[in-house]
This record gives sequence, C-alpha cells and structure tokens, in this order.
Amino acid sequence: MNEKTKDFKVATPWRFKRYFVYALITMLLFIPFVEINGNHLFLLSFDKLQLHLAFVKFDMQELYLMPFLLMIMFLGIFGMTVMGGRVFCGWLCPQTIFRVLYRDLIETKLLRMRKRIRNKQEEPDMSKMENKVKKTLAIIIWTGIAFIVAADFLWYFVPPEDFFLYLQNPTEHWTLFGGVITIAAFLVYDIVFLKENFCIYVCPYSRIQSVLYDEHTVMALYNPHRGGDIYNEHQEKVFTQQKELQAFEPSAECTTCESCVSVCPTHIDIRKGLQLECINCLECVDACTAVMGKLGKPSLITWSSDYEIIDQKGKTQYFRPKILAYMGLLVIISIILGMMGSTKEHMLLNINKETRLYSIEKLEDGKVAVDNAYVFLIQNTEQNKMKFFFEVIPPKGMEGKIFIHKPAKPLMVVPGVKKQKIVVLRTTDILADDHRKDTIIPIVIRAYAVGHEDKIVVYRDSTFIFPKSDVLKNH
Repeated sequence: MNEKTKDFKVATPWRFKRYFVYALITMLLFIPFVEINGNHLFLLSFDKLQLHLAFVKFDMQELYLMPFLLMIMFLGIFGMTVMGGRVFCGWLCPQTIFRVLYRDLIETKLLRMRKRIRNKQEEPDMSKMENKVKKTLAIIIWTGIAFIVAADFLWYFVPPEDFFLYLQNPTEHWTLFGGVITIAAFLVYDIVFLKENFCIYVCPYSRIQSVLYDEHTVMALYNPHRGGDIYNEHQEKVFTQQKELQAFEPSAECTTCESCVSVCPTHIDIRKGLQLECINCLECVDACTAVMGKLGKPSLITWSSDYEIIDQKGKTQYFRPKILAYMGLLVIISIILGMMGSTKEHMLLNINKETRLYSIEKLEDGKVAVDNAYVFLIQNTEQNKMKFFFEVIPPKGMEGKIFIHKPAKPLMVVPGVKKQKIVVLRTTDILADDHRKDTIIPIVIRAYAVGHEDKIVVYRDSTFIFPKSDVLKNH
C-alpha cells in the first residue's frame, strides 16, 4: 500500500446521515399529542371545521390560509427537486422509509429472511417452510405498524383525544373506523406486495422530475470518465468483467463488482445513466464508496451534477437563478402566511340585512322611529364563554343618531357554536330629506367581547336605509 493510499480517507456513508429521517418519523408520531391551551401544532379538523396552525386555532371561515400552506409544500418539493433531484423520494417519502423499515429491519435484521441488507435483488426463497412462517410473521408485525401509521395520519385530521373516544363506538363513526382499516390495508399491500413498483409505475413524481431537472441538478451519478463506459450508446451492457473493460479502456477503474446494482432498491444499474426509477437514496454511492475505499480511491458514484461529472464543465452551481427564484417565492409566501395568520379574528361575524328595508313606528313623544333589522351570525372562536355586544359607527356628522335598539344586553356565546340573533338599529332623527327615493347610509358595525374590547373586536361594513320624506309624512 503506497503513501497516497494510506492518506486516503473514506467518506462517511450516506445511510448514517439518513438517521435524522427516523428522528423525524418519531417526531411526527408524537406531534398530534402536543397541545398549548387546547390548540395543536397542526390539525385540519373536518369534524369541527377548524385549522390549528402553530398552536393558533382558525375556523372554517379562515381557511384562506390553506392555499398558502399548499403552495409552500409544492414549491418546496419542486425547488428541492430542481436542486437535488428525487431527494424527497429517497430521504423523506413515506414509501421509501416504510420499505426500509419492513425490508431491512423486519425481514433482514429481525427475522433473518434476507442474508444481508446490501443485497436487495435476491428475494428470500419462499419454497422453504421456514421462510413462509417468517414471511407471515413479518406481515403480522408490519400490519400492526400499519395500523399505528394509519392512526397517526388521521390524528392530523381528528385529534387523538377525539379519535380514541370515537373508536369506542365504531358503529357511530364508521367513516373514521373504515378510514383506519383502509389506510392500514393499503400500507400492507403497498409495502409488502407492491414494493418499489409503486415508485417505478404508480408515483407520478418520477415523470414530473424530468421536467424540473437542469444540468446543475444534483443526483446520484456514475463517473464514466474514471470508471469507464459499461453501456454503449444504445443502452446495451457491453462489459461484465473488469479485464474486458480494461482491455478496451486501460484507465477504467470500475471493478465490475456490481455492488451498486445489488444494493439498489429499484433494481437499476446506475452506470447506465439517468433513469426515472432512481430515487436518489444514495445506496449505490455508499456501496461504491466502500469498494473503492478499500483500493484507496474515491467513489465512482457521487451525488453531483451532469455539469460537474458528465460534462466536466466546472463546479456545480447550487444557488443559481432558478433556485433563488424558488427560495424567494417561499420566503414571500411564508411572510404573507405569517401576516395573515397573525391577523386571526377571535370572533366571526356575518351580517345580512332582512328583506324588509325598514319599519316606521310613531313614538309617544311624537317622534318617528325608523328601524332597520339585521341577522347577525356570531361565532366565538376562543376557548371560553364570552359576552358580545355591538355599536354603530355612522358617517361623519351623524354620530349618535343611529343606535342599537335590540338587543338591549350583551349576548352570551359559547365556543365553537354559531349563534343567530336579530339586531335592530334605530334612529329618531331626520337623517335625510329626499322625497324621490330612500337614502342608503353606509355604516360600520363594531362588534366586541365585553371585557376584552382591545383584543377581541371586529368591524363589518353595512348600510342603514332611511325612507324618503313622503313615507315619513304618512306617519
């Protein structure tokens, strides 16, 4: 071994860096149980028509935030693809994570059905009774995990405190109960039987990625300049032995050990070039790193770009205009989401005017009262009972001339319940003198929680109809 070989340091396997994914999965399992003042970190409740985001509760009327969340999710995934290829598939996709859990942990490590994790091409011999028993046991174990995963998924739509309560009466909540069974059954079929065929044939993301790629997109790439061309221009395999390859290309470093092939979960040969089936799990990078490391050489397969490895034009440009545009959009949308989320209304109020324009009443003191009736639909979005009341803000010059006639007292509204109330506004003053038509007066209704006027208050625009003078004279 020469001095250069001695000084060579083998890169840390990518699989060790993937452990954070399992920490993320564990965190996702417990997030639904985290509450502050009854509000969850994230919850989209179709049952109660609420969205909980960052421990703030928003009601259905405030779901204008959802499009922003969806935009952040899709822009994040697309931007991630432009920069790192199908890194989402290999590192964050539940399909990949669950396949690793089932194949590598349950079948290989726990039950010893497979000889080793690095060989993902050789399936267990199911003609042996021992393997049939182990396969059945593996499916049973995974089925139990699938039910936990299905429940955890639904906890983001039905909070755990309600979920377990509903499951005590499955006949009354058959949709929820059926949802758990359906999701668990799909996970069993997908992970145990469909396997990586889901990534290859079902998932549409592999088709979308090819549109998003550019020459600087980072992916798992084989370096043919160092390793040699194993395949010809027709994608046909030419060399299977190292001596054959080196007879044609003496400088070729590929040992043709095919460790990169045997470890691939989607059963491709990365030396063939870019393929839609590649999920960027970087298992082939680790395999080649281990083999070439023993020879004192860097891996022939690296996580890099066509620009750097294939075309050899220079270093990969990570922060190019396209990436900066995605980052800028994400920042802008996040700021808008934060601003809109911070303006959450602590009470919801819809005001609809009754079909009757107004009513006129002659009072005992000789004055004429003009009433306008409205239907107020009020919802308390806080956690406690609150009393709500209103005041009228008329145009300048009419201060105090339009007031609340009914109700006379504040309304008690319990959380999460919509309350409908008829509210009558009255005036005993002459607000207009038009003998041809009724006068439409713009007003603002200020609604507030008694005792919390500085925090829980909303404003709604409306109108007050004042009758033409001929109508008033008749009274």
